Amino acid sequence: MPTKPMKNGLHVLGFFKSPISSVSSFFHRYTPPVKILLAMSGGVDSSVCAFLLKEAGHDVIGVRFALWNDPLAPAHAQILPNKCCTTEAAFRTQQVASSLGIPLHVVNLERDFKRIVVDRYLKELRLGLTPNPCVNCNRDLKFSSLLALAKKLHCDGVATGHYARIAKRTVEGKPVFRLLQAKDKTKDQSYYLYRLGQNALSKILFPLGALEKKNVLSLARHFGVPIDEQYRESQDLCFFPEKSPQAFYGRYLKKELREGSIVHRDGTKVGTHRGLPLYTIGQRRGLGIGGLKIPLEVVGKDMRRCRLIVAERDTEQAKTIRVKDLTWTSAPPANRAILTCRTRSLSKKIRGSLTFRGKAGVFTPIRPLPLQSPGQSLVLYRGEEVVGGGFIAP
Repeated sequence: MPTKPMKNGLHVLGFFKSPISSVSSFFHRYTPPVKILLAMSGGVDSSVCAFLLKEAGHDVIGVRFALWNDPLAPAHAQILPNKCCTTEAAFRTQQVASSLGIPLHVVNLERDFKRIVVDRYLKELRLGLTPNPCVNCNRDLKFSSLLALAKKLHCDGVATGHYARIAKRTVEGKPVFRLLQAKDKTKDQSYYLYRLGQNALSKILFPLGALEKKNVLSLARHFGVPIDEQYRESQDLCFFPEKSPQAFYGRYLKKELREGSIVHRDGTKVGTHRGLPLYTIGQRRGLGIGGLKIPLEVVGKDMRRCRLIVAERDTEQAKTIRVKDLTWTSAPPANRAILTCRTRSLSKKIRGSLTFRGKAGVFTPIRPLPLQSPGQSLVLYRGEEVVGGGFIAP
């Protein structure tokens, strides 16, 4: 496998054996170079992926997706540095592709992104849910588009800068691809990928899955990838330019952003809320309720009467969590399975049992949990493996 000396005389294949070997071993059935379509955002992660794949001897084609920009957002907000799809990111993508001699395709997904991600997000907010648009975006837009383009360009596989891993095993003579957590547990993104199935996992490569973030930043400097002096990770929600979603809600949820009563479970009014989409089940801070001896938390929403329902903290807990739209990364487990779950991407895993029928199920944790937010994802694990998940039901 070819190597070339880098700036300081090191060979990357010798210096970072683990990620490079994972890049190569995934395509063991091919003789390098193989043809890989790489999603390139202009960020540090995807740029380092480009260098790693080229250094491993693969034939790399880049693609940058042009996503939806809010046409109603003020112009000054569009230049915030922590958002993707900016002019600066597009320029960096072109810089990296040119330096490596990688052909770069630009695919406009604005209309699809608006329909699949933004419109669905707003619809769920209107229903009183707390949606997680990233999981839908990954499966239904980004990876589906990436795989479709890869097929059109006759690529052997696709790669992204996600922090996750894929392992292959053979079951009854057939290959099974397992989605695993990343080595760097503080950056692990496997939670957001639980809706990917075998067809997708069999074609995806995550070159950064065996690396820690500090290694990626070292590689970026080693390869000469531009890093801003005040480098910050991009936030999960990329489709509004402001730091918080309140202004975005003001543009698209004007009817829903109306004041209403904050009421205790017993019906006593204890305050006034600023609009139900701004609150989530389990929220304890920012309620604007002062002068109470016992802190309160949000335990429900009355959408019809525009009321936010609160109760004393920790007095209401979830003994079971209902889940809908269950999907599996490989064959589903038995109808009753002992697994662990997460209801936030980097939260502590909770052990419990899942019973399900079809796409609906109930997860019973070993101990009661704080109330969970309907619309968020409950992701199921067996050890480091992501086995599937679904959306928390009201």
